[in-house]
Amino acid sequence: MTDRNWDAELKKIDRQLESVSDEAMFPTKTAKGPQAQAQAVGAQQSTTTWGVFLRLSLTVALGVGMVFWPYSARCGLGLAGYLGAVSALVVSGIWSSVWTFRHRAAKAHTLALLLVLWGLVLASIEVLPRTGYAKPTAGHPATWSCAK
Repeated sequence: MTDRNWDAELKKIDRQLESVSDEAMFPTKTAKGPQAQAQAVGAQQSTTTWGVFLRLSLTVALGVGMVFWPYSARCGLGLAGYLGAVSALVVSGIWSSVWTFRHRAAKAHTLALLLVLWGLVLASIEVLPRTGYAKPTAGHPATWSCAK
């Protein structure tokens, strides 16, 4: 161990910090002018949440529609179409979550993140058996193509 007197060192640091004003240690933000404040208020008033909820409702419709997918998704083009729709669900969920976060819509943001999770679950059900990370079944075979 060193023979340093830590109590004395800390007292010295405390004295230095006491000599510095709070304004110098923590500078406040410069006040905006009245014109900048008026522009910010105008931007907030012109922004509505209709666009946010429209994006979210489209994503919800796609997420619900994925449950009722009418085509075969076992292999080939049907699988490619299904995975394309699932990727559209994930992308639109991310798109909705960004907008709901910007507009501070907490419940809508949670729903958007749940839709992203739903899309990832749907994709993993189809992709994991084909990559060897899950047990293949009759509905989810280990092959990508329909050729035998």
